[in-house]
Amino acid sequence: MADGAVGMDEARQRAYAVRLEDMNPGDPELFKSNAFWSYFERLRNEDPVHWCRESEFGPYWSVTRYNDIMAVDTNHGVFSSEAALGGITIRDARQDLRRPSFIAMDPPRHDAQRKAVSPIVSPGNLKTMEPIIRERACQILDSLPVGEAFDWVDRVSVELTTQMLATLFDFPFEERRRLTRWSDVATTIPYPGGLVETEEARQAEMMECLGVFTGLWNERVNRPPTGDLVSMMAHSDATRNMTPEEYLGNIILLIVGGNDTTRNSLSGGVLALNQNPAEYAKLRANPALVESMVPEIIRWQTPLAHMRRTALQDIELGGKTIRKGDKVVMWYVSGNRDERAIENPDAFIIDRERPRQHLSFGFGIHRCVGNRLAELQLKIVWEEILKRFSFVEVLEEPVRVRSSFVKGYETLTVRLHPAN
Repeated sequence: MADGAVGMDEARQRAYAVRLEDMNPGDPELFKSNAFWSYFERLRNEDPVHWCRESEFGPYWSVTRYNDIMAVDTNHGVFSSEAALGGITIRDARQDLRRPSFIAMDPPRHDAQRKAVSPIVSPGNLKTMEPIIRERACQILDSLPVGEAFDWVDRVSVELTTQMLATLFDFPFEERRRLTRWSDVATTIPYPGGLVETEEARQAEMMECLGVFTGLWNERVNRPPTGDLVSMMAHSDATRNMTPEEYLGNIILLIVGGNDTTRNSLSGGVLALNQNPAEYAKLRANPALVESMVPEIIRWQTPLAHMRRTALQDIELGGKTIRKGDKVVMWYVSGNRDERAIENPDAFIIDRERPRQHLSFGFGIHRCVGNRLAELQLKIVWEEILKRFSFVEVLEEPVRVRSSFVKGYETLTVRLHPAN
């Protein structure tokens, strides 16, 4: 099956044994155990617009086919992202804790706030950042132990993306791991033994984040504008009068957006190549294939499994009537494996003809603002990996994140083999 993980046959049996009306594909445990693939395969074939009547997140619609997801994602007039209606994840924020960010807004506010930060990823700025990314990637890769087991997530994926985030925010570099922590806490679901155990503990850390970033704002609002994200927001007409809740919402959006896509695709690419040794051999024989491999990694990994909308009116989709106020979940992770839209979608193919035909960055007005930066980081890292190592060997099954939103890895144990 899709990812070659342990127990896929058993997961498949369970997915086909459950009654459709009882299916809850958003159960975080399915993602923690990598057991969700067959659930979505069945929904795409038997009930592509599916009503889950009961879950820990309340009732919700699952949209699982590529074209149906596109129809929802590009129709912001009917399918709203507004934080006040619940926002962009399957899990509703508590009414008293809803924090707007531009991804959780509809036009015109969305457009103005997005425009305030988009210069950071302009083609000219990416060109300026490229040598910085390459220098850091080289430093990180050169610091790794060859021939010894270590955690790729911590030493490479987290470190590279956190250094990049610190640069984008002009955040104190020696404190950059706080950004990683806040990103993880912002997207986690509290549970006993988890990253945080209660919603109150989660909110306390979010307030700590707001306090630190308020200090950075106060430093920069009275200085001439510079090229970092905090300064851009402090000096833009669209964002300079944000409430503290809105500011925190946008900070968390930019931290998570700058962290999770790249970080989990960096780990996912290593895993995908290990599970597909013929593709790894193809890459070693022709390193120029990095160019088409990067978007294929992002499709195959789908680092954010879903985005959610709220229906503003009754509408028909896939023969079902979605009612005003219903929660609608677009499962990008399912759409990226839809054989109706993508040829041989369960295969990892680094020289696909149309590698950018995927949903991982979303579509329409909310398409990921940093998609080219994410691709650039992945491209540079893989170019530098191939110069140094003949093989990044995965030694054991990764530990996956318990989340049906962030599809990622807690740990990935690897061993490096030097280049011949």
